[in-house]
Amino acid sequence: MKEAGRERILRAALELFGRDGVAGTTLSGLRAASGVSVGSFYHHFSGKEQVAEALFVESIGMYQDAFLAELKAHGGAREAVTSVVAFHVRWCGEHPDRARFMFTERPAGSAGLAERNGVFFREVRSWWRVQARHGVLLDVDAVTAFVLWLGPAQELCRLWLNGQCPEPDGGQVELLSEAAWRSVGGPHGD
Repeated sequence: MKEAGRERILRAALELFGRDGVAGTTLSGLRAASGVSVGSFYHHFSGKEQVAEALFVESIGMYQDAFLAELKAHGGAREAVTSVVAFHVRWCGEHPDRARFMFTERPAGSAGLAERNGVFFREVRSWWRVQARHGVLLDVDAVTAFVLWLGPAQELCRLWLNGQCPEPDGGQVELLSEAAWRSVGGPHGD
């Protein structure tokens, strides 16, 4: 089956934005790389900024869905926290173009992104609050929780995907996972 125009535009955008950035990608170049007509392009998007927004929402959605599945796959908080760190590094390695795009291009807020993030953060906060109520995790706000939990892994992945360090090895991932647990584990952590 032939790939639909919208998907072809997004696939081409992922490649071009990854290479040239959103600002450095021309609309004509994006249209040519996707193989769609001018009319088809404008049927789906009003400009490259809307393509970037759609690509970001699609990419963050993929990440968030996989994150929540990983989080829910573990019974204990310690296992969930450490496994999500490993998941984060693994996801970035499995989707390097999307991860790199998400690290470097942050479109202006949109209704789609706000809705996506709202659902995601409500689910994670709900899980976190239960753990914090039992003293298993620190009782901290969502931003502090994410920075403590995934900040070091995020920075390692950013450096790796920008070619500033080699691919993380299992020992590094294990160390970051344990450091995350030590950072967010509460007084009654398992």
